[in-house]
Amino acid sequence: MFDLITMGRCGVDIYPLQTGVSLIDVESFGKFLGGSPTNVAVAAARHGLRPAVVTAVGADPFGQWVRQAIRGFGVDDVYVGTVEGPPTPVTFCEIFPPDHFPIYFYRGEHPPDLRITPESLDLDAVRETRVLWFTGTGLSQEPSRSAHAAALAARPSGWTVFDLDYRPMLWESRQAAERAYREALPYANVAVGNLDEVEIAVGTRDPEAAAQALLDAGMEVAIVKLGPDGVLARGKDERVVAEPVRVEVVNGLGAGDAFGGAVCLGLVRGWPLERTVRFANAAGAHVAARLACAEAMPSTDEVLALLGERPAAGSGSEVRP
Repeated sequence: MFDLITMGRCGVDIYPLQTGVSLIDVESFGKFLGGSPTNVAVAAARHGLRPAVVTAVGADPFGQWVRQAIRGFGVDDVYVGTVEGPPTPVTFCEIFPPDHFPIYFYRGEHPPDLRITPESLDLDAVRETRVLWFTGTGLSQEPSRSAHAAALAARPSGWTVFDLDYRPMLWESRQAAERAYREALPYANVAVGNLDEVEIAVGTRDPEAAAQALLDAGMEVAIVKLGPDGVLARGKDERVVAEPVRVEVVNGLGAGDAFGGAVCLGLVRGWPLERTVRFANAAGAHVAARLACAEAMPSTDEVLALLGERPAAGSGSEVRP
């Protein structure tokens, strides 16, 4: 049984090695594992959880490299398919710290990770995993949308996390995203998103109203990211506002994935909501202070150190590619 199964995007992130420079003038790049749900699985593996990712790559050298990288980070690739035809997606970004990181997706019209099918799922594994993590992007096209529906229908219990992850350029329209999100909400019991994303899901950017609307939609936990103002988290009987952990930001793009992996750790370990969100905030800050995403995911000990806490004896071994 896996501790965590994530579903959705994977690919190659091509990040400039110069910051504060437009792609027009960038002279060198680094190659990194990419895709939000894939990076969430990597983040969870760094904390000692056993994750797998359900996705697909192209039958090209980048696809081979992505598989190798996934395994190297301690994530099981047993559910990573290979699709003939479309190439493995590539994503570029520009890095203008502290808060401007434009993203440019080169995914084609129908990338491999949106071609996963209901038939490709191991529904027994989906049913038994402690946490199932899915993203809004995975609902944007068929057959991925149907694969997600089959996975969600197979979950009788356990934590099912809806990462609201709204990327407008990957949808045919905002209205299509709103419909898909609202159809998926009843199958989740945890929702995580920033203000733009919760607005797609429940129609409001007001943090308190959005959190309440998510609870009203059936969430046991609603987490609303407030950017530089920290995080608001609500349970049925508790409310937590976690202040941001101050770091010198280098690249904020992987911070949300580190946050997600840490949330999964808290869910698996049964931590209180306040503890989970505070730890996740620090995990995100750790990655925001570094260039890479997957390679920068912290161990539990590194997060505790950032929080000024002493690691438990014998904890914190890391898995590196």
